[in-house]
Amino acid sequence: MAEKNERMKVARTAAGLSQQELADAVGATRQTIGLIEAGRYNPSLKLCTAICKALGATLDGLFWEGDEPCI
Repeated sequence: MAEKNERMKVARTAAGLSQQELADAVGATRQTIGLIEAGRYNPSLKLCTAICKALGATLDGLFWEGDEPCI
């Protein structure tokens, strides 16, 4: 779980967004974004897709664990 959250943090910082800015963009709290990045919260699919759209990323790229994509 930690790996996917590290990828999200890297994507967020590469996009030049703070946790608060990402939270505002996806309708979440800064605390929720922090918990996701810390590996202490599993976001809903709705929140995952909103995060991906805000960061210009794919679900597989940010949230899928392992080498194989979800089928």
